[in-house]
Amino acid sequence: MKKEKNLISLERRLFFEKGTKLAAGSFLFSGLFTSLNAKESVALKVPAWSKSLGTVTAANLYGLPSPFEKDVLKEIRLSGAPKGYVSNSIALTSANSPISKIRGSITPNGLFFERNHSGVPVIDPKEHRLLIHGLVKDNIVLSMEKIKRFPSIEKSYFVECSGNTGISKNSPPDKTLDDMYGLMSSASWIGVKLSVLLEEAGIDLDKAKYIIAEGADGATMARTLPISRAMDDCMVAYMQNGEAIRPEQGYPLKLIVPGCEGNIHIKWLRRLEVTDTPLFARDEVSKYTDLFADGKARQSTLVMDVKSVITFPTTGDRLPEAGFYEIRGLAWSGRGKVKKVDVSVDGGRNWETAKFSTDPLSKAFVEFIYPWIWDGKPAVILSRAVDESKKVQPYFKQISDARGFNSESHNNAIQSWSVNAKGEVHNVRI
Repeated sequence: MKKEKNLISLERRLFFEKGTKLAAGSFLFSGLFTSLNAKESVALKVPAWSKSLGTVTAANLYGLPSPFEKDVLKEIRLSGAPKGYVSNSIALTSANSPISKIRGSITPNGLFFERNHSGVPVIDPKEHRLLIHGLVKDNIVLSMEKIKRFPSIEKSYFVECSGNTGISKNSPPDKTLDDMYGLMSSASWIGVKLSVLLEEAGIDLDKAKYIIAEGADGATMARTLPISRAMDDCMVAYMQNGEAIRPEQGYPLKLIVPGCEGNIHIKWLRRLEVTDTPLFARDEVSKYTDLFADGKARQSTLVMDVKSVITFPTTGDRLPEAGFYEIRGLAWSGRGKVKKVDVSVDGGRNWETAKFSTDPLSKAFVEFIYPWIWDGKPAVILSRAVDESKKVQPYFKQISDARGFNSESHNNAIQSWSVNAKGEVHNVRI
């Protein structure tokens, strides 16, 4: 009560006194803080930024993060190059999302991961057209203006590169979360259901079996989509988190295939061909397939299975002392909603169910949290997700025993992190 009275008295005096003493930054006057210790007194001193006006609201016409968040950036990489390598080459580049430094189920547009096969084209939306042809009643050509006149929908979906957390025999202890899991992001998309556009063209559902989607980039990236998926929840999006889709994400038009590998979310969408045969493109024959130990390959996996990962604490983090910590992470599934996430802090011997920060959505990220009191002793923490189709996230050994190490795609294994007695966190495989 004495502290509260002192603070109330201070507020009254500061209200009526002139600002000269406040500007001087000295609260320690008239004995008002005799009951506070040195640390508390320092905390109540007026910092430099409280002694002057801030910047003008419209100092920049597009909002920017605080300069103190300057390290929250994507890491640009050349495919196959070592970490940190940056090239002027426009081919086969990628940029990992810094998921260790952001939170929640939505990835900011500027931090959304990238994977490009021939650079990012600069497309004038007034000139861009979408052609729909093949097994349809009428071949149609749609401008962006016409596409935006169709009934729109808004949905949140994740996009994950199938090579995210690739399969390898070794997993070095210094491998970070962003190194392994940075090729995934989630956003709220606005656009038109793909089925609406196909029906507008008069799709022949008796003969149609596939849709070939093609982009306007230099690689003319193209993938085959089964008609059952095309007529389900796919959409042709032009907005991402409330603004026009970023160029590196497919501006002005992007195909969204919820729950499926990122490569089939064709960016800079320019053509949809309705056909009765698949395309057998390079990226669905020699690439993006699962090669098994016996030499056989599984094609058209497409769906990203249930998965989760703890995002704090992870490699590079250090717990300063024993005590309470909130274990946080992300969970997602290409088969629908995540039903639950279990967390273990003893290497998988015992599991407890975590809580979700928000209600899970179908084929979207959901953040989970778990309260943990660390006793200061070595520990191994891991998470395991279960989706509404009753699929359970497997251990890495289960995947490697079935596939071997020839495939780099579709690894949804449980991820573990070890915490040593110093509070240092490292990647570990169990």
